[in-house]
Amino acid sequence: MTPPPPGTPAHPSYPPPLTSQERGLASVVAPRTPQQPGTAARPAQPRWARPALLALLLVTAVLYLWSLSASGDANQFYSAAVQAGGESWKAFFFGSSDAANSITVDKPPAALWPMALSVRLFGLGSWAILVPEALMGVATVGVLYGAVRRRFGAGAGLLAGGALAVTPVAALMFRFNNPDALLCLLMVCAIAAVLRALDDGRTKWLVLAGVCFGLGFLTKTLQAWLILPALAVVYVCCAPVALRRRFGQLLLAGLAIVVSGGWWVAIVELWPASSRPYIGGSQHNSFLELTFGYNGFGRITGNETGSVGGGGGRPGGGGGGGWGETGITRLFSSDMGGQISWLLPAAVILLGAGVWVLRRARRATAAEQAGQRAEFLVWGGALLTTFATFSFMSGIFHQYYNIALAPYIAALVGMGAALLWRRGGRGASLVLAATVAVTAGWSYVLLDRSPEWLPWLRWTVLGVGLVSAVGLLLPVRAGASVRDGEPAGDGKPVRDGGPARAGAPLRAGRRVAVLAAGLGVVTALAGPLAYTLNTVNTPKSGSIITAGPLVRGGMGGPGGGFPGGRPPGMWRGNNGGTAGGAPGGGQGGQGAGGPQGNNQATRQGNSQAGNQPGNRGRLPGQAAGRQGTGRPGFPGGAGGPGGFGERGVGRMGGMGGLLNGSKVSAKAKALLEKDAGDYTWAAAAIGSQNAASYQLATQKPVMAIGGFNGSDPSPTLAQFKTYVADGKIHYFLAGGRGGPGGGQGGSSKITSWVTKTFKKVTVGSATFYDLTRKA
Repeated sequence: MTPPPPGTPAHPSYPPPLTSQERGLASVVAPRTPQQPGTAARPAQPRWARPALLALLLVTAVLYLWSLSASGDANQFYSAAVQAGGESWKAFFFGSSDAANSITVDKPPAALWPMALSVRLFGLGSWAILVPEALMGVATVGVLYGAVRRRFGAGAGLLAGGALAVTPVAALMFRFNNPDALLCLLMVCAIAAVLRALDDGRTKWLVLAGVCFGLGFLTKTLQAWLILPALAVVYVCCAPVALRRRFGQLLLAGLAIVVSGGWWVAIVELWPASSRPYIGGSQHNSFLELTFGYNGFGRITGNETGSVGGGGGRPGGGGGGGWGETGITRLFSSDMGGQISWLLPAAVILLGAGVWVLRRARRATAAEQAGQRAEFLVWGGALLTTFATFSFMSGIFHQYYNIALAPYIAALVGMGAALLWRRGGRGASLVLAATVAVTAGWSYVLLDRSPEWLPWLRWTVLGVGLVSAVGLLLPVRAGASVRDGEPAGDGKPVRDGGPARAGAPLRAGRRVAVLAAGLGVVTALAGPLAYTLNTVNTPKSGSIITAGPLVRGGMGGPGGGFPGGRPPGMWRGNNGGTAGGAPGGGQGGQGAGGPQGNNQATRQGNSQAGNQPGNRGRLPGQAAGRQGTGRPGFPGGAGGPGGFGERGVGRMGGMGGLLNGSKVSAKAKALLEKDAGDYTWAAAAIGSQNAASYQLATQKPVMAIGGFNGSDPSPTLAQFKTYVADGKIHYFLAGGRGGPGGGQGGSSKITSWVTKTFKKVTVGSATFYDLTRKA
């Protein structure tokens, strides 16, 4: 039934006019503008939408930039490559670990390029390295908002953007210099382009999506293509063009992927190996080998030749070899849950509800609903594909990889909540109430894993969440007498006793529902926001980092990311460290020594470089380490047997410098800088982290023997002897080691030859060998 024209007397069968409160609510849940025939309707943007978006982006920027320099060099492995790229364009192009181009990092270089350009403009420093990452986070939130708002309204976009901004693992990685920040931005841009192509079938959007996927490949190789099959299937099934044209468009998008991602690969593979750096992470100096082996299918099967697992995984990690148990519950475990899973159950529930609600398109809004259904399938396909891969992959898997899931979860939560709220009705209210209750219950479980950290928060979240769930059900009772199909206040028929103007009881119920919905949003975001604020206030550095406070019961290696597992009863620090470890183990400063943690103490002890270690709960002979980066007893560290010394890294860092760099004293720095201009490399060290520490301290090239793991055959002993004979290397740093298999790459042979042949030079706690003076 259509409303009467203006001036027509009121009739009992017409709905009464909207109240001011209901008009405001209608604007939040996406009013519709008139649509052109054959096109999907677009949500009108209310006046408050743009200021709200600007506020969201501003708050996100403050959150990600706050105390950013406290993390210092962050991951020195990548920071050294950024420093090298800031000096040498050749190192910039290849992603070399040093400006003399001895070896590359074990990833393609696209993620390094924005940081290296920043360093060229502003000089080497923590802000120059990390600000580009934070800005990528702000951009990702903005693009996600735009993608969701197009079909589901400004309220849905704001909820999705806010949920992404406060996801702990997102806040962690958008303040760090690993490649995952750029990859996340590119994947959101790719999905946004695919959604635009699904709107009108124009080829240019699919080509743009292909460019994003190609650049994603140059960021983190095959991980960028995880969601490609799901998106291609949705486009083939849902695009508003002829089937033959769909396949042609996908071929053009594939060509765009090959061109945008393959140009660099072709140059590297065709470049003479003798005049370019060795491809780090490969065993035969081949980027294609790196792509499909160590960084590719090896991550799925666990057969990663040259990795820290020695090429075949390691026992003791349950179903996942040495990288923790695999299975459907993996991302809900103690190590993973607090990073990403806060809204994961809600996203799955709302995905199912959204697809079910939109399964049949109404004639009047068929195009609109078909577009909404396709958007659910795109985001849902990306979520389920990535979730399944992460849950069952047997190779290297770190907690921070979960940032890939963050935008998919956030989008589904924003879209699903807006869709169900707008439709109303008994079924929608029940699903929303159940979603809030499940989210509150799961947040309680996650917060209860850190019982001494904000103990009041878990009970508050649980209580308010249950109250919110009950409040969302009140309109169902208030509108129980409304018959199915009766017109609602917006003139559209409702189903299952949905909201209609049945007098004061229903209006009161609606007001309560609005308040309950607001409380539900606060409940859903309170836990991840608290984790995120903890993360922002805690400096991060090293190779394996995590978000949030100390968590009990974590298994699957230090921070859930290193082979061998963690003994029962050992706790994980908020930077991937452990506390209360086995004898001889390192010690994570934050929360070290037991459930109580030491959050306040570590925050008070923060410095620009990192925290002073926590000291509680150490067994005799254990050394302290930097907050959150202590790991159980790897040999070779400083500060005592298996320890990590000052800043958690000591002289050699975790596992002989495999996981973290070294603390460089002023005397050692002066030694390497003296006459450094006369040599191609001021020094050489086993493993990239050890080399990176001295390179960042001196800003002189330091050769990383064996690459990140110390297991790459670069250089061989014969090549190293030639470099020494030609006077290209001044010092050799003693004591470093790579992961298992490091000797196979020649690093142990080089160490043995150097220690027998050249004069030892001791500077403080560091030991060098002068390669210009025989013993």
